[in-house]
Amino acid sequence: MPIRVLLVDDQPLLRTGFRMILEAEPDLTVVGEAGDGLQALEQVRALQPDVVLMDIRMPRMDGVESTRQITGPAKDGPVKVLVLTTFDLDEYVVEALRAGASGFLLKDAPAGELVQAIRVVANGEAMLAPSVTRRLLDMYASKLPSGEEPVPDALGTLTEREVEVLKLVARGLSNAEIAAELFVSETTVKTHVGHVLTKLELRDRVQAAVFAYESGLVRPGN
Repeated sequence: MPIRVLLVDDQPLLRTGFRMILEAEPDLTVVGEAGDGLQALEQVRALQPDVVLMDIRMPRMDGVESTRQITGPAKDGPVKVLVLTTFDLDEYVVEALRAGASGFLLKDAPAGELVQAIRVVANGEAMLAPSVTRRLLDMYASKLPSGEEPVPDALGTLTEREVEVLKLVARGLSNAEIAAELFVSETTVKTHVGHVLTKLELRDRVQAAVFAYESGLVRPGN
């Protein structure tokens, strides 16, 4: 079955460009388009896409609030949101990730990167580009804990190995890279990641990375 994609952007020309790129792929199909966040909610309910390509800055309802309503903490549906942004330091990107987005991508990313990102997100993984994520976290470093605050109780539920895995997830490493780092199998890493998400009540790797920084477990630049 092809991956069903909903395009959400207030610029029709951009939506047309994205559609041309995606429909050239045999495993992807564009099931609809929306020009703002409110229309996106309607289209998600009507079309049940697998992945929503979500712009941030739009009229009526922005991408952050739309993402929150589509796939926020209170939701448990299959729809994934991949945020699109013009600027790699868009101030709203972190909020979108907290709201439940599975990752973000720059609008000027190569076509192949866009296609791969959709496949990754549809597969239940997070599109967590280390370089852009690091710049975002550095940008927000002043708002993150200093490391002197008490460690959240939730971290106490993790085993030592799970804490190690969480730190590596926060660095943006894939399961394969974490497996190589810890000299274990990818299956073992996937199990550890699953335990971390369950114990911390997080949706995916992106939220796990944000949690690691916000809790002071990991610091920007380390």
